[in-house]
Amino acid sequence: MSDSIACARAVLGQLLAQGVTDLVLAPGSRSAPLALVAEAAAREGSVRLHVRVDERGAGFLALGLAKASGRCVPVVTTSGTAVGNLLPAVMEAHHAGVPLLVVSADRPAALVGTGANQTTEQADLFGGFLRHRARVSSAAAPPSWPAQAARTLLAAEGALSRRPGPAQLNIELGQPLVPADGPVDGPAPASAVEVGRLGVAEPVSLPGTPRTVVVCGDAPLATGRAALELAEAAGVPLLAEPSSNARAGANALATGRLLLAGSLGDRIERVIVFGRPNLSRPVSTLLSRPEVEVVVVTDTSDYSDPGWQARLVAAAVAIEPGPADWLARWQAEDAARTARLDAVLGAAPILTGPELARLVVAAVPSDQVLCLGNSNPVRDADLAPVRPDPGPVYANRGLSGIDGTIATAAGVALATNTATTLLCGDIAFVHDAGSLAIGPGEPRPNLRIVVADDRGGSIFATLEYGQERFAGAFERVFATPTGLDLVALAAAYGVPARRLETAGEVAGALAEPVGGLEVLVVDVDRNGRAELTRRL
Repeated sequence: MSDSIACARAVLGQLLAQGVTDLVLAPGSRSAPLALVAEAAAREGSVRLHVRVDERGAGFLALGLAKASGRCVPVVTTSGTAVGNLLPAVMEAHHAGVPLLVVSADRPAALVGTGANQTTEQADLFGGFLRHRARVSSAAAPPSWPAQAARTLLAAEGALSRRPGPAQLNIELGQPLVPADGPVDGPAPASAVEVGRLGVAEPVSLPGTPRTVVVCGDAPLATGRAALELAEAAGVPLLAEPSSNARAGANALATGRLLLAGSLGDRIERVIVFGRPNLSRPVSTLLSRPEVEVVVVTDTSDYSDPGWQARLVAAAVAIEPGPADWLARWQAEDAARTARLDAVLGAAPILTGPELARLVVAAVPSDQVLCLGNSNPVRDADLAPVRPDPGPVYANRGLSGIDGTIATAAGVALATNTATTLLCGDIAFVHDAGSLAIGPGEPRPNLRIVVADDRGGSIFATLEYGQERFAGAFERVFATPTGLDLVALAAAYGVPARRLETAGEVAGALAEPVGGLEVLVVDVDRNGRAELTRRL
């Protein structure tokens, strides 16, 4: 057996011992030992293998799997530009705190800088985005192989730092890459490296007298539920973003970001922050006000403080109940603002993005999963009525990019093994259409993709660049319509797709059971988007 095969067996064996259940692989030559061992492990039933031809899509698939499962998911690539294609997923994982493990095959270090094919400085490619980076060599002492694998995975999971995120195992594999004869065995047996349980901090008690709101940004289920429970126990308003997993119940406000611009917003004296709030400018402005006491609740060693105003950071807080009329006034204003919103959207002659988001949010059953694409879809969902029983919601809000949207949702659907609905825009869909290419025999997600097709990037029409003075340049350099038939594009990948135009057609299609991978392309208005945003 070659040293490279032995190294691959030891590394993957240790990763499985540490609890890895899913592994994503992109094809290549230098990564052949890892690929052959992973395939053998999949045949043995010790890991679920997902093979993708595009490394960027593979990275976001692993991100979605890790985001929804809470477990570290490795993505294996060959050397060279293949590793570079993982950078967007690594950046998102860094900012969102997702345990993503890059397992990058490499040439021996002596070949770097010699002009050898597909050889570059890839061990330092991800700069400051990694929780840990290990250089592993098939020529090194064999005990170092599993030890490095365990250390790197534990760093990605934040087992000791309480700060999960991406990590990299850069594995230098020398020739020969395969044994002289016979098949390649599966991963070598290994024992897990254990980590002692960290202590649970007592909640910090806070008085209930300052006029308080709870703000919850993008967050995993446990964090969102903690924010919801705190708001309900204290009897205070809850401003929860769509992917906060806290947007439920009577305390959550459907139009919170709109209410912040009114007199109630001016009266806020304290904000309790959970998760990563970065969706709306009104919330960002609130968190930057020097006269407002900002308290951040986090169960990691990192925390969000975009306005530089945090005065207390704690693992948990408890608040004495505040004045009953404070919550009641917010609820009354929210009900009135929602009624006005209903009237505005109901008067629109053409289906709008916010109305489509309402239909999708309302249609996904509580035992299923909703994923939201960035730009307008997640913001439109931020104005949808609050449900009493929403299911889990996911979005890539670490860096809020549109890349990898389909791949991430596919990973979420596969990790949860649950029917999943993704709402995204047409530009995001085209950007990641290659992730519809799932080879025969690969695990396939039960995923419905709803595309808000306004033929371009309509969010820019709501920003400064949408002003009339930029009209000559707007269409080409901001809206960037692709001119593609999205139904035909999906069909080219073998994915069933259809186009819908009315709210009734959309509601009927959403009422059907999710049947494998499918695409619904919905025509929504772009021409009136700026005026609609102004009215909202």
